[in-house]
Amino acid sequence: SAGGTAKQGRNRMFQAILPLRGKILNVEKAMYHKALESDEIRNIYTALGVTIGTDEDSKEANIEKLRYHKIIIMTDADVDGSHIDTLIMTFFFRYMPQIIQNGYLYIATPPLYLCKKGKVEEYCWTDAQRQKFIDTYGGGSENAVHTQRYKGLGEMNAQQLWETTMDPENRMLKQVNIDNAAEADYVFSMLMGEDVGPRREFIEENATYANIDA
Repeated sequence: SAGGTAKQGRNRMFQAILPLRGKILNVEKAMYHKALESDEIRNIYTALGVTIGTDEDSKEANIEKLRYHKIIIMTDADVDGSHIDTLIMTFFFRYMPQIIQNGYLYIATPPLYLCKKGKVEEYCWTDAQRQKFIDTYGGGSENAVHTQRYKGLGEMNAQQLWETTMDPENRMLKQVNIDNAAEADYVFSMLMGEDVGPRREFIEENATYANIDA
């Protein structure tokens, strides 16, 4: 939904935008040929300049002609955005693991809030930063400052999106790494695969640690 705004806000000299329409196919549950039939997945391969085999035995991607060495997933800072992040990371882990192994995959972290007090404005990426702004400029009172909660990238105009999420001088990126391939393989299979039992058990054990954006 923010693809048009991102295109307007980018620096055309070194940034390219590939808008994706919602959630891509969960490749953990799909057959290889079904994944390749997905328009969104084919678009990712084409945009990156990556070639692939057409059958299960030759599915490893050839990234010799990869056009970009910094691939950034940019989604809303909410539950749906996190789900899209996970689907895209699953795709790269299963079909282009070299991208992750070489340190080319990142996740953008847009701010959660824009806090204002008079002429003072600050973007806040965490609740702690927001509270610090309230303490500094509002005397500790939430009612003394104006807080805008960003629930989606589409709520920002092109300039705001550039300043907060796309400008290399200010943006915050998380690099996707694989420290233990076997463990990562298990986690992706458990969380994104067909077997419900282990996933339910994982959710029950870790629900108290979840940061659910209402």
